[in-house]
Parts: sequence; C-alpha cells; structure tokens
Amino acid sequence: MSEKQIRGMASRVASFGTSIFAEMTRLATEHKATNLSQGFPDFDGPAFLREGAKAAIDAGQNQYARMLGHPLLCEAIGARWRAETGLSIDADRQVLVTSGCTEALAATFLGLIEPGDEVVMFEPFYDSYRACASMAGARVRPVRLIPGVRGWEFDQRELEEAFGERTRAILVNTPHNPTGKVFTREELLVIARLCARWGVVAITDEVYERLVYRENRPHIRMATLPGMEDRTLTLSSIGKSFSVTGWKIGWAIGPAGLVAGVRAAHQFLTFAVSTPMQIACAEAIRPGGPGDAYVASLVEEYRTGLGLLGGALAEMGFGVMPVEGSYFIMADHRMLGFENDVELCRDLVVRGGVAAIPPSAFYERPEDGASFVRFAFCKRRETLEAAIERMRVWREGLIGRSA
Repeated sequence: MSEKQIRGMASRVASFGTSIFAEMTRLATEHKATNLSQGFPDFDGPAFLREGAKAAIDAGQNQYARMLGHPLLCEAIGARWRAETGLSIDADRQVLVTSGCTEALAATFLGLIEPGDEVVMFEPFYDSYRACASMAGARVRPVRLIPGVRGWEFDQRELEEAFGERTRAILVNTPHNPTGKVFTREELLVIARLCARWGVVAITDEVYERLVYRENRPHIRMATLPGMEDRTLTLSSIGKSFSVTGWKIGWAIGPAGLVAGVRAAHQFLTFAVSTPMQIACAEAIRPGGPGDAYVASLVEEYRTGLGLLGGALAEMGFGVMPVEGSYFIMADHRMLGFENDVELCRDLVVRGGVAAIPPSAFYERPEDGASFVRFAFCKRRETLEAAIERMRVWREGLIGRSA
C-alpha cells in the first residue's frame, strides 16, 4: 500500500503569498527604518480606555463573551448609530461584534456570498478584500479610482458596466484606504441607484469613519441614503479612531437578515472576542462619553501630521494627492526616476531608512498602481520629522546619483 503524498497549501489561498505589510515590516526591522508603511499609530490609545480594560480584568470579566457581542458594547454601538444616523436599531438583532473589521469582512463574505457570485470593488483596495472573495468563491469586478486634479474619482460608465445578473454585492470603503478619498453624497447616490436597480447588497468598510480632515467632505453613511437602510451592511472597528489597533474589536451593523448571515459564519471563525476590551470600548464609543473629546483631538493631531508630511513630500518632488480622510497619503513618485513602486520602496527602506508601502499590491493588475507610493502619517510628530529628515538625505543622494 503506497503512502499518499501529503498535499500542501489549498488552491484557494495559494496565490495570496506573503502580505506586503509583512514584507515591508520585515525590511523596516532589518534596516532599523522609520516605519511609515503599516497603518498603526506609534503611541498608545487614551488612558481612560486602557484603564477601563484593566478594571474589567480586575472585576473578573475574563471568560467568553456572548457570541454576538457583550451587551454593553452592542448597546453602545446601537446608541451611537441612532445618534449619528437617526435610524432605529435593535442592538441584539442588528449588531454583531467581531475580531476587528478584518474578521467582519471575512464573516460577511462567507455568510452572504455564494460561490460564483460577483462582488464589485473599487481599486486600489485593501488586500484582504480579494482574499475574502477568493475564500468565498466569488469573482471580483474591479472599478478603478482614477487620480486627477480633483482627487480620486470613478468613471460612472465603468461602474455601471460592472453590475450584472450575477452581482451580489458592492464593497465600498470610505474613507478609503489607500487613497485617502472620502466618497461624496453624489457618488454614493450613484452606487445606491445601481444597488436598487440590480437588487444588490452594499457592504461598507467604514473603519476610518471619524478620521476626516475637510469640512466640505464629511463622511456619509451609505445606510442613510434613500432605499439603502435595508440593503446595507456597515462594518467598522474601534482600532483606528482610538489608536488601539491591536485590540481587534470590530462590528457589523445592518438589517437583521444580513447580520444573521454574518453571525452564522462568525460563530465558527472566532465565536467571541476579548471580553474586557469589549467592556472598555463600550464606554469609549457611547455618545457624549470621553471618547468624543479624544477623537476630536486626534483628528487635529492627524491634520497637522498630514500637512507636515504631505508638504515635505511635495518639496522633495513627489506628486502628493489630496487626502480627505484615513491614515494615508498617496504620492506619485515618477519624477524621482524609479521604474515602479516596489523598486522605490525597497531603495527607500534600504538606503533611506524609511519604510512605505508599494500600492501595486492593491490592484488586480499591479502595473496600474506602479507610479504611486503610500505613506502612513498616523505617527508622533517626532517620528514624522525623523522620517522627513531621512528622506531628504535620501533624496539628495538620488540627485547626486543622477548628476
């Protein structure tokens, strides 16, 4: 009887490879670089949030939370939703707490998408979107965000052509990673009309919902638009707005029927998430609580950091795109003479001591993103200043090499 050969990686994940975030973090560590690649702050979240988690631990809140989320957090999510949208919500049927928004995305795809379904996505897109679609057996229909003088825009005709009989959902990330775009009401209404026409669900990734920097470009929730409350699943998390990305507390909000599908997958992925962190987060996001002042202060700090880093990049010759929200700056590097974004990022981290992300990893066709580089500005001022100084020295070296 012959021994059966042990098969390795499943085909559904074989094409994923190593995440670009893991690769750039490894290079940053190896070369002791200032890390402006991954989207996480290099400072702690607010003291009241950390103290709340400690108090919950000391109070014995250390066992499994209920699968759909701790009652205190579900109620707080529901209260903020009502305060911000004016929409009624049943926190026990329309809210699900997940292990960050990434798990919410995976559970959404596994719980709502059938093999063979099509999902429309705007690219560049966060790399887990494509992976979630693959694991659910779905086909991605990408629609490009095109850089221009007014920022990043999509072609309405291209979007319309992406919809069809097999379209199950459209995934909208606003504020957007990696471009920093905040979708306008007019753009969202175009999407809403297509959803109604084709009977499509809107999945919105709104993790940067409170990190917006222009008063004339507010964050608008798809679920608040006419006809969209019953066909929108809103995903978000606490990590970005409260500088605790490692806590991995996220959620899904939507009509009970959609949330039930996500819940069915969630119960066999993580089942439940950290109990003491959930309790602490409940107080942070409750309307009128201490979290409101913290987020307002954080937005001002990030607005300053955005101006500092964006201005320095422009002085160095990068073509800096407008940033309306999120953690990120996208900059055109073609004036610097590199063949593509990967070549630039490797040179910048090895010779310049600064890590950034090559956004070609966020495109179906990598060449479509090869002229840009993504920088994260969610860092302390001294970190940004150190990175700027290193990049200026690196930039002078480039000029010397080409002379």
